[in-house]
Order: sequence, then C-alpha cells, then structure tokens
Amino acid sequence: MAERTHEASRAPDTWFAARRYGYGAGRPVSWQGWVTVGAFLFVTLGSTLGMVVLRPERPLVALLVVNGINLVAVGLFLWLCKTRTAGGWRWRWGEKD
Repeated sequence: MAERTHEASRAPDTWFAARRYGYGAGRPVSWQGWVTVGAFLFVTLGSTLGMVVLRPERPLVALLVVNGINLVAVGLFLWLCKTRTAGGWRWRWGEKD
C-alpha cells in the first residue's frame, strides 16, 4: 500500500492532521498549526505561572481571572483544531477509514 504524505494530501487551510485512531486532531502539519499550539501554551502557562510568580494581593480574584483566561484559550484552541483538521473530527479506526 502506498503511503500518502501529509503535504500532498492536505488542503491549503489544513493546520492539523487527522488522528489515525480515535476522535479529534493529530499533530500540526503546517506552520499555522505549530504557531497555534505555541500561542496556546504561552497563554495558558504564562497566565498560570504569572499568578504564582506575582503573588497577587487578592488571590481569589486572580485565580478567577486566570481560570477565565484559560477557559477562553482552551475553547478557542479546540475550535481552531476542529475547524482546521483534515477531514474534520470523527471517530477513526485506523486503516479502515
């Protein structure tokens, strides 16, 4: 069986490969996908570590703000992954799909 390359089989707006098994997105296949992953990690880890390092006067408010930022980041990241995955998100069974 001939092996398909990611570059030849993906559309121009595809940022993530489809998973071979299971549901969801695989690894990034374009620079936009890698930038998306990097930005997601920067925002989530930066906001969380920033709260620890800065030690705010009102930790409960800071915790709520950080959780809000992370919730928005996760939602946006999942939406981008779902809309930019080759073939969309669906359950896959390996070579059968």
